[in-house]
Amino acid sequence: MNQTIEILIFLPSVIVAVSVIAERLKTPPAILLVLTGVILALIPGLPTVTLAPSFVLLAVLPPIIYSSAVAMSWREFRFNIRPISLLATGCVVFTTVAAAAAAHWLLRLSWAEGFVLGAIVSPPDAVAPLAIARKMQLPRRILVVLEGEGLANDATALVLYRFAVGAVSAGVFSMGEALQTFALITVGEIVWGLMVGWGMLRLRRWVRNPRIEIMLSVLTPFIAYWPPEHLGGSGVLATVVTGLYISWNGLRLISPATRLQGIFFWDFLIYLTEGMVFLITGLQARALVNHFTGYSPAQLAVSALTVCGVVIAARFLWMYPATYLPRWISPRLARRDPSPPWQWPFAIAFTGIRGIVSLAAALAIPLTIDNGQAFPHRDLILFLTFSVILVTLVVQGLLFPGVIRVLGLANAGHREHEIERHEEFAARREAMKAALVRLAVLEKERELPQEVVGPLRVAQIDRLAYIEHASNGSAAHRRFTLLYDDVEAQLLAAERDLVNELYRLGKIQDEPRRRVERALDLRDAYLANLRAGD
Repeated sequence: MNQTIEILIFLPSVIVAVSVIAERLKTPPAILLVLTGVILALIPGLPTVTLAPSFVLLAVLPPIIYSSAVAMSWREFRFNIRPISLLATGCVVFTTVAAAAAAHWLLRLSWAEGFVLGAIVSPPDAVAPLAIARKMQLPRRILVVLEGEGLANDATALVLYRFAVGAVSAGVFSMGEALQTFALITVGEIVWGLMVGWGMLRLRRWVRNPRIEIMLSVLTPFIAYWPPEHLGGSGVLATVVTGLYISWNGLRLISPATRLQGIFFWDFLIYLTEGMVFLITGLQARALVNHFTGYSPAQLAVSALTVCGVVIAARFLWMYPATYLPRWISPRLARRDPSPPWQWPFAIAFTGIRGIVSLAAALAIPLTIDNGQAFPHRDLILFLTFSVILVTLVVQGLLFPGVIRVLGLANAGHREHEIERHEEFAARREAMKAALVRLAVLEKERELPQEVVGPLRVAQIDRLAYIEHASNGSAAHRRFTLLYDDVEAQLLAAERDLVNELYRLGKIQDEPRRRVERALDLRDAYLANLRAGD
């Protein structure tokens, strides 16, 4: 028990240290966390940390998927449904078949065993490449496609994985039955996801208590995920649908107080969860090494290089036909959605980094099959999966920034970013003007005194003037905005100093002090939010 507590304290400490180093090195924390985990796993004397696959699939995966789906724009997801589907379904199936063929013909695994391996290593993890892509301001559409693929590809892979494991265990496989089951799973999970999203939003609106609403938001991904998973599906698609539904409808049904608290809570939860997952992934190295007694180092190296090469190449082979062939076949599609430059599909193809879902699926392979014998080549599949994760995450992850620069895509999304900022400030201006119109209407309807209306109108006009200056791209207006922000920050600091002095002298109690500090914190957050897009 004491060792478990020590590990639970030690792991977050490592995450903090590695994250600080990654920030200084401008490197995605995921890469350094996995490498740190491998190094720690190979140090003699340190306790072994074992990753329970059922825990990852049932407890870790649902909130990560749900959080990504809520953050995803349904409008952008729907507009890019074709490229997302081609990657999340088509590329996953193609990679599964390619890896299965390589495992069968080159590594002498059976077709069923090859498909188990292929399904495990087929879904990319978008966490690390998206972190790099956002920092380097890739075009918005590339980001949306990568986000959308990351949401849906696990569903395809896990369903294929279940079919393949069943084929190995039972020794038989029916393509027609598999396709029918896949269709039923897809339709069933979409319907269930919509039901959960609709029900949870109405329940949260009825509760109207931020703490209870946040707790319900934590329960939502598990309610969406567990029933389909228990019935033979993956649960991933249902969770994605639930998250997208809440993303689209939550604005009018979730209270502002819940959103403010929920954003911080979910950011921290996902940060900690992903950090723990990547670190523990690396820590599995010791347990995996202990299983490789039946293979020579040369056999393991050749097998790993073969599978890694096939997995990486398959994504590139799929990417270009999937991008350009539909437009060649359909002139209407080509007119509505012109072909992107060749650098775009290359960049997307280079992001085929594997992660925790692949490792969890590999660890979840049963120890025995239906006849009681050991699952064939289980240890080799585990090793190959870990090799693919390590090679794609470290090698491709570290090379990705350089590849973006060579492709000329670094800061290619800067113009889109400026357009988004323009739209943001335009929306702010119109919203403030609408507020002034509403104030005039309320003044007449309620015969409000000037003592009430005057300060409100002045405050709104001042906010409008600030936005006008901030949205103007000229150097003079930019200097005005920076100066305004600096002066207001100084004023907020002066208010804090005075409040703390009053508290020290005993002239204000704790509760009033906290309320004043919260008001100042909200104003600070408002200014930080305005600067966030710069």
